[in-house]
Parts: sequence; C-alpha cells; structure tokens
Amino acid sequence: MTLIKLHQRYVRGRTDLRRLLKALRERGAGRVSTLSRAPAFGSAGRAHGSRQVKGMRPALVALAACCVVARAELPSARLAERNTTAHHVLQCSDGLVLPAWRPLEDVPTLDITIRGLAYFFALLYLFIGVSIVSDRFMAAIEVITSREKEVRVRRNGSDQIIVVRVWNETVANLTLMALGSSAPEILLSVIEIAGKNFEAGDLGPGTIVGSAAYNLFVIIAICVAVIPDGEVRKIKHLRVFIVTATWSVFAYVWLYLILAVISPREVEVWEGAITFLFFPATVITAYIADRRLLVYKYLKKGYRVNERGVIVEVEGDGSVEMALKPGDDFASDDEEGRELEKSRKEYVAVLRDLRRQHPDEDLETVERMALETLMARGPKSRAFYRVAATRKMTGGGDFSRKISERAQSDLSEVKAELQQRETGSVMEPKGPHVKFDPEHYTVMENCGSFEVRVIRAGDLNGEVTVQYATENGTAEAGSDYVPIQGSLVFAQGETEKTFRVEVIDDEVFEEDEHFYVRLSSPKGAVIASPSTATVVILDDDHSGVFSFPQRDFELTESVGTYELRVVRTAGARGKVRVPFWTEDGTAKSGAQYEAAQGFIVFENNEAEKFIPLHIIEEDSYEKDVLFYVNLGEPELLGDDENPVSTGNDSNHLATLPEDEAVVAMMGLPRSGEITRAQLRIKESKEFKNTVDKLVQRANASIIIGTSSWKEQFTEALTASADSDDPEASPSWSDYVLHVVTLFWKILFALIPPTDIGGGYLCFVVSIICIGLVTAVIGDVASHFGCTLGIKDSVTAIVFVALGTSIPDTFASKVAAIQDKYADASVGNVTGSNAVNVFLGIGVAWTVAAVVHWSKDEKFIVEPGNLAFSVTMFCSEAALAVLVLVLRRRKSVGGELGGPRTIKLLTSMFFFSLWIFYLTVSTLEAYGVIKGF
Repeated sequence: MTLIKLHQRYVRGRTDLRRLLKALRERGAGRVSTLSRAPAFGSAGRAHGSRQVKGMRPALVALAACCVVARAELPSARLAERNTTAHHVLQCSDGLVLPAWRPLEDVPTLDITIRGLAYFFALLYLFIGVSIVSDRFMAAIEVITSREKEVRVRRNGSDQIIVVRVWNETVANLTLMALGSSAPEILLSVIEIAGKNFEAGDLGPGTIVGSAAYNLFVIIAICVAVIPDGEVRKIKHLRVFIVTATWSVFAYVWLYLILAVISPREVEVWEGAITFLFFPATVITAYIADRRLLVYKYLKKGYRVNERGVIVEVEGDGSVEMALKPGDDFASDDEEGRELEKSRKEYVAVLRDLRRQHPDEDLETVERMALETLMARGPKSRAFYRVAATRKMTGGGDFSRKISERAQSDLSEVKAELQQRETGSVMEPKGPHVKFDPEHYTVMENCGSFEVRVIRAGDLNGEVTVQYATENGTAEAGSDYVPIQGSLVFAQGETEKTFRVEVIDDEVFEEDEHFYVRLSSPKGAVIASPSTATVVILDDDHSGVFSFPQRDFELTESVGTYELRVVRTAGARGKVRVPFWTEDGTAKSGAQYEAAQGFIVFENNEAEKFIPLHIIEEDSYEKDVLFYVNLGEPELLGDDENPVSTGNDSNHLATLPEDEAVVAMMGLPRSGEITRAQLRIKESKEFKNTVDKLVQRANASIIIGTSSWKEQFTEALTASADSDDPEASPSWSDYVLHVVTLFWKILFALIPPTDIGGGYLCFVVSIICIGLVTAVIGDVASHFGCTLGIKDSVTAIVFVALGTSIPDTFASKVAAIQDKYADASVGNVTGSNAVNVFLGIGVAWTVAAVVHWSKDEKFIVEPGNLAFSVTMFCSEAALAVLVLVLRRRKSVGGELGGPRTIKLLTSMFFFSLWIFYLTVSTLEAYGVIKGF
C-alpha cells in the first residue's frame, strides 16, 4: 500500500510539473512576441528575450521539484494544527491506548460521518462503563468513611455506650467522596499529560473546567427546579459551603494567574506544587469551619448526633456534648442535639401508623416495615445517591429489595443481641449442675408440710449426689418448723428430686417469718444459682395486714395489663375485702392508663391478690409519667358476703386485759404501712433498645456495599425493576438497559467486594480500573474531535465533561427531592470543583514540571482557550454563588425550591450561564472572538 501511494503521489507531481512548465512557456512566448514588436529593441530585443527564457529554465525545474516534494511529503508537515479537517485529510495521531482510524487521507464524507458516529456511540458506552466502575469505587469509599467505633460516655450520671463515626463528615466529603465523584476527570488529566510525553494537552484541563461549569450551573439549575412548589431545601452546613465555594472560585483564579500573569506560557515546579498543596489547605480550612476552631478559644472534645443516631465528632458548641470525662453530661438543648430524638420520634411515629394500618400483623413484622421506611426516608450520603442513579440508568433497579433484606437482617440481629444481653447476666454452668426450682416458697402456718423441688440440668450421664439442710431466719427451728437435712441422689438421666419440710402450727399470733433451705457438697455436678430456697410462713391465726409490698413500681407502657400485687401479712384467717382506686398524677386516665376502682377479696388463707391495671401503649421513646393506686380500710366478710360489724368486737376488746387486747386488736384485718403505691410508666426497655439500635443501623448507604463475589455476580446478572416495590417485575426497558450494560457489569463484578479488607482493596482496584477506562475515553474523545474537525478544548467542555457528569446529575436530582437539606445535592459541588483543580491539574502539572526541570527545559502551557474558559467560569461562578446566598433570605428561604416563579427564574438563569459559557468558549477556540 505504501508503494502504491508513493507511486500515485509521483504521478500527480509529474502531472503538476508538466502543467506548470506549459503555463510558463506560454507566458514566456507571449513576452517574446511583445518584445519583438517593440521598435526600440529589434533583433537585439528578441535575442535578449530568448536568453531570458533560457535563463529561467533552472528556476522552473527547481519549482517543479518543490511541487513534487510538497505533494509527496507527510500531511503533518504541511497541514494546520491538530484536530482540523481540510480537504478530507484527517490529522489524527495514535492515542495512548487506541490507534488512529486509518486511512487519514482522501477520506470520503460518508466515511467521516460513519467514523464520527462510531466514536460518539463508543464514547457513550465508555461513559456508562466508567460510571459503573466509579460506583464500585464509591461503594468502597462509603464503607471506609462509614466506619464506626463505640465510646463510653456519661449521661445524666450514668454510663452509656454510643456509636461514633471515625471519619469527620466534612473531611470525608472533601477527600474520598470528592475523589470518587470526580475520579474520571482527575485521572483523565493525569493520563493525558503522561501519554503526551509530559507535554500539556487540552482535553484533561478542559474537561475539569467544563465539568465544573456543568456541575455548578446545570446540576444546581435542575435541583432548584425539581423541588415541589412552595418547598425549599437549605444548605445546613453553611460555613463549610462558604469556605469550599471560596476555594472553588479561587482555584480557577489561580489557574489564570499561573498561566497568564505570574509566569506566562510556563508552569514552574513551585506553581504546580502550590496548586497541589491547596488541596490539603481546602480540607483543613473546611474542617476548621465545621468545628469553629477559630471562633472558640476553649473547646471540649465533643460529638454531634447525626440524623440516624450516629455520633459524629464536631466542635464543642454545636451539638450534643459528650466529652470523654467522667463528670461531663450531655447538653441536649440545641437544634443539632435534638436530631437523634427527631429520628427516634420519626421511627416511633412510623411504627405507630403501621400498627394502625396493619393491626393483624405481628410486632416484629411491623418493626421491619418501620425500619424499611426509616431507611428509605433517612439521610443518605452522596455515594448512595450516585450508585442508585447509576443502577437506574443501567437496569439494576433501585435499592428497595436490598433495603427490605437489610431491614429484616438488622431487626433479627438486634433482637438476638438484646436477648443475649438480657440472658447473659445469668451464667449457666456448661456441665452438670443442680439448683432449686423455684427458689421462693410461701406457705401457711397450718399447711402441715410442703414439698421442695431440686432439679438437675446439663450432662445427665452418671450419678449426682447433693446435700440439703434447713437454716433459721426469723423463723426458729423447733418452734416454727421442723429442721431437716439429708441428701438427694440423682440416678443417670434423672432430672428432678423433691423432699418435704414440716411447718409447726400454733395458736399464738405472730408476724410472718421465714427460714432457708441450702444445697451443699455436690458430687458429680456443681451447684448453680439459686442454691438457697427461701420459705415464708404466713400466720393463719388472725385476719392479716393488707398493703402493697413496696411504695414505688416501674412498669413499661408495652406491658398491656399490669398486675399490681397486694399482700396479706401477719395472718390469713377469714375472708377480707379491700377497696382500691386509681388517682391521676402526671399520667392521665384515658391517655396513659385506664382508671380503675373496686374491691379485691382475699379468701381464707389467701396471702396475695392482684389489681389489674390497663396501660395504654403510645410507643413513646422516652416516657416518664406517674399515677397512683390507693388501698382503703380492709373489711372482714361474713358467710353472707357482708362486712362483719366491729361494734361488738370493740366492746369485747374493752373488757380484756391490756396485753390480750393488743394481741386481739392485731388479729383484726387492718391496713399496712404502704397503702398508696406510685406507679411510674416508662417506655419499654426492649422497645427503647430496639429503637436505639435500629435508628443507628438505619443507614441505607451501607447497603451499597457487597460481601462476596457471588453477591456481585448475582447483582450483575439480574435485571431489577425501577420501582419502589421490591416484588415488582422488570419492564422491557429495564431488560434492554440491563443487556446493553451487561458487559460492564460482569467485568467490574470481578473487583473485590467491599467487605474484604475494610473496603481498601476494592478502593485500589477500582481506581486502577477507572484509570484504564479513562485512558480509552481520552483517546476516543480525541479521535472523535479530530475526525469531525472539533478542537480538543471544545470536545472536553461539551462532550467529555457532560458524559462524566451525567450520573452526578441524576444523583443530585434524587438527593434534592428526598433529603431535608441541600448539602447532598449541591453543597458538595463547590468542594468537588476545587478538588478537581487541585488534584487533577495540580498533580499532572507538578509531575510534568518536575520532568521538564530535570531535563533543564521549560514546561510550556499555552494560555489560549484554557485561560479564557477559566476567566469566564470564574466570573459566572462568583455570580452563581451570590445568587445562592441571596436565596437564603426570608423571601425564598433556601438555595433550592421556593415559590414557583422564583424557582423557575433561578433555574433558567443558571442554565443560561452554562449556555453562555459554552458558546463564548467555543467561539474563542475557533478565533471568532479574541481571547488571551
């Protein structure tokens, strides 16, 4: 092919030479004839003309040779700058990964069109691929930045264990999160300059500036417009936003200074290094703004409870303070400090609504449904919205199914953990053991004897022997009970043994008394708790004393019906009734409990009764209300169920000696010391612990991680419905998107799961894959531009910047609608724009400047279109930030949304800024308007 081309060029050159010689001869002949007609010259003139033609022949030969050489030389030596198309001769050089599409000369218009379309669709497919691998990268970042630890603190004088985020939110957003969302742009700049032998290019820097313009103008315009009419979204961390917005504008001002002012057309090593060092400066200043380190002179280390109950380290004043010192308490009277309570109240409210909507469902099912709702509603990271947007774009559906599965898993884990915590305090021996069951016996004085039970558990092989013996308490052996001791022998497989204890009855009035039975000297087993049984002897010679066993009772609102115990001591003879009634305190009847009034009747020898109290469950997280129950004077009932008259008894007591009268008086039914019980209704501990655990786990962002390759390939091969219903079937469009993107899904399912190595292995492998795909994108974009005659700078700001920012557009749109605040949708845009410059251009130019410095050369960067684009962006960005700040006034109330008219005007204004930026930058690139 090369010989044929050279031959063709030779033939064309020879033809051109013949035409040129012929034309020159004709012109020379004409000049000779003119000279011959001139009277002044005559024959001498003709001779002179002939000599002149003969003298021109060497010059004609040289000119013809130049024509042949010019026709035969390479196009790159005589055509205009790169990425231009003239006379169907394409000047496209091989890329770093992808070679140019040949032939490059005499390319028909149809071929140029086909190539342009092929490159365009290849770009689209590569943008999908880099979005999918970027989501794996974002998942790793989410797992890394979501790491938590437990910290023991004191709250209201008691120790509590709280969950603390290891990563500061601001630092995470400006480092790993910004890197994750901007990785393609940053790597494109670095890879381009490395592929050009460390010479400056237009594609990488142009993409960074174009992406910044798109993010700031288009994404914010969309986010402003999608908020429902009348609603607003406000940036919560305004101090951080102002700092990052300042840095984002300064970043592009700095670019202009080093390109056109400080050292025009040259980037020195120190300039590149300073550009990179501005990145940690951005993070540090934003961190200072978040913690207000320059405002407060004395700060305590504290934590802020975020919306899902995870404690995040913050400045000492702006949140719930939990200093790690024994004497410090929580300060929960500020707005941020109440965020945890808001999340809990939201969960409780959702749970209450679901219980009303689904009265037939069991509590665990309703709790799972409430957790799903909380996870779906709760705040989410930018990584979650980014991954969710890409899943919808690629037929992967949303996270509704994973949220449901995660909610069920979390609820099971929490229930098991709480159950283990409750039962963990009683340590059962692992081997064979014996104990009393039950450990408490209450018997009447006239019962004669009663049976005591001892059980054996654990390993039932072999024979077990244990000794038992009675021991005095207030009851004395010989006068109140018959002492006994002995041994119990459990045969192999036997689990229970009993023995009897005799109680001595007398006619003397006595207070209730008790004694003990103890186990000792086991053989073949150990003694477990309880090893001592307590026996209470109730006197049956008099009617008894009636009271509550204690003054204060604490019950949970989830108890339903609470049985309040009333005891009968110092006698159990006769039938006695006791009146009771409830009394409001801070708890109100009909709201927290049901009022009750009536009698409880003690039968002969009956020692206790219960008053049923119905507690109304409100599912309150922190409830602490009081009400009271009172006992009236007990009355002895006769055989006719009517109270026995005490008049005769009084007359009879007056005739008795003083000692006998006292004993007789004590024998009548009477009220005890505690006849007014205070009942404190509190939230269910199990419910409270469940809420605490579930609120902390209600982080939907965590579900974007994966635990195994099997899970990743299952997700890659499964088409899911783009619906909130986890049971919905995929539509035909979901299947189409799934099939189109299946190659990328399977390829990047090979990346290690996020659960391996805490997400760091996935982080490293993902960024390598992003770099590889980005290198191909750079080559395809460059070939696309040169094929259609589009400059790299224009390709960058129009096509590449748009393609790499599409996932962020959908992510920000969803975040703007679902989040309560604007931070996740637009608050991180300014930080990402600054990071793009400081990392993408700072790293690339620093390395290139060092390489050129080592060769004693200068790193030349033509200001050209880049300086002009930077200037335009800075001017418009300052105006855009000003508009956002002005929208925080009362007339609008927030950066996003607001009244319909203002909302639409703001959105159109931001979008027009982007259109103006693209138009002016493109016109400058092609020399229509004058730049720098």
